[in-house]
Amino acid sequence: MLIEALAPGAPQFLAALAQTEAPATPFRHWILKDILPAPLVDALARLPLTPPVGAAFSGQREANNALRVYFTPQVQSRFATCRDVTRIFQSGAVLARLQAVTGVNVAAGHLRIEYCQDQDGFWLEPHRDIAVKMFTMLIYVSDDPTLFDAGTDLYDDTPAHNLVGSVPYRKNHGLMFIPGPASWHGFSKRPIRGLRKSLIINYVSSDWKAVDELAEPHLLAGGLA
Repeated sequence: MLIEALAPGAPQFLAALAQTEAPATPFRHWILKDILPAPLVDALARLPLTPPVGAAFSGQREANNALRVYFTPQVQSRFATCRDVTRIFQSGAVLARLQAVTGVNVAAGHLRIEYCQDQDGFWLEPHRDIAVKMFTMLIYVSDDPTLFDAGTDLYDDTPAHNLVGSVPYRKNHGLMFIPGPASWHGFSKRPIRGLRKSLIINYVSSDWKAVDELAEPHLLAGGLA
């Protein structure tokens, strides 16, 4: 992974990590608030990216792969906001602190950041992230009080995948977790009153195939550099 010097905005994230809550039920996860500097979150909310048109609501994001937006090097060159967010999660101090908190050497992975704009009708079935995802974090971006119940749902590790609780949707709040056998999460069917903007931040292993989704510029045809 490309490791930057301490990027602007990284101290804010490190402060959020220092104050995080870490519930163990239904699986170990961390709840964060005030994750990024407020001006940066405002800029994320204002990005001139059109919400997906004609999305299929099948319970899986993969159904709309052609419509998804990632902070690739090309997108970062268009929007300084995307570049600034990316650099935070490439900062050496951030990578080191994430490893200390989670026990996962995220610096050995590759950064992938998705910009989501979910509309009414969207839902996600209970699922676990695939094994090549080393780390997952969601940051909620929209400042809309009607989205108070639009946070990520957490389920138990039973065949029924019973709903255990939901993360409150609040601007600049979110959660992170390490994908594992019990990390069932999703978004149960319910109305979305507004535009549910969020970032999904992953560090993925070198086995990741969709290299065109990654934030790093050092990609080779057919695999990772």
